[in-house]
Amino acid sequence: MKTVLCATSEAIPKLTQDDQALIRPLADRGIQAMAAVWSDPSVPWTSADAVIIRSCWDYHLRLEDFLRWVAWLEQAGVRVWNRPSVLRWNADKIYLRGLERKGVAIVPTVWPEAGFSLADKMRDLGWEKAVVKPRVSATAYRTQVTTKKAADGGQELLDALLRGPGAMVQQFMDTVITRGEWSVVFFAGQFSHAVIKRPKAGDFRVQHDFGGSEIPTKAPDSVIEAARRAVAAVESVPLYARVDGVECDGRFLLMELELLEPALFLKSSAGAADRFAEAIEGALQSH
Repeated sequence: MKTVLCATSEAIPKLTQDDQALIRPLADRGIQAMAAVWSDPSVPWTSADAVIIRSCWDYHLRLEDFLRWVAWLEQAGVRVWNRPSVLRWNADKIYLRGLERKGVAIVPTVWPEAGFSLADKMRDLGWEKAVVKPRVSATAYRTQVTTKKAADGGQELLDALLRGPGAMVQQFMDTVITRGEWSVVFFAGQFSHAVIKRPKAGDFRVQHDFGGSEIPTKAPDSVIEAARRAVAAVESVPLYARVDGVECDGRFLLMELELLEPALFLKSSAGAADRFAEAIEGALQSH
């Protein structure tokens, strides 16, 4: 029996309930899946047939340590999914700029540097609202919506972020509130399922931590194909991918391409865990 270690964080040592849905379909394929905290030095990582990054939702707080651990796995010859080069690329949201240059339509985004004026840029671009967020972030960490009239508050956060790993500013898309945000999931490059995520009343964040919810939804072909193009722009086919975006004026605009530690909503779609298990089995057999 092959062994796969599902890397998680100290706060979720037994994996999320959603990821636990993967254990049985893997066992049915002769693959033993076990949770392991990525920062635990006692874990016998090199004894596993592969390590799959799952709920490592503290990586952004310890980025250097996390990437050093990934590099150690790579140097030790441990198979890691997604691939280490993909994880490193995806850890900094500046990857969106590269995807845009490859023709992927993204939510309007600017990449500020020191001396950047949020109020001036919002005025120049005609944005009524903007989202300020770190370039290295998870679960809406240090993310704030600001308006043109209240840009000073957003500027304060922006300046603080620029003293660290960097910041990004995206146009706030009202469709997140009115229609929701798409999450489109792929395994080994193949579409699996999709959900619409919605924030709770009075908020803009769609994550569960802030009261958000998701609804299993049949995605239109246009959304699936746009999401597929985003995944196809990655250097190699990722084992798992979640494409987050919104529909605006008939186009799908990418907000984030989650290749590091995304929630995959396995329980939201019949057969999703089986499809992921099948992709893992295929990856193990092909290496």
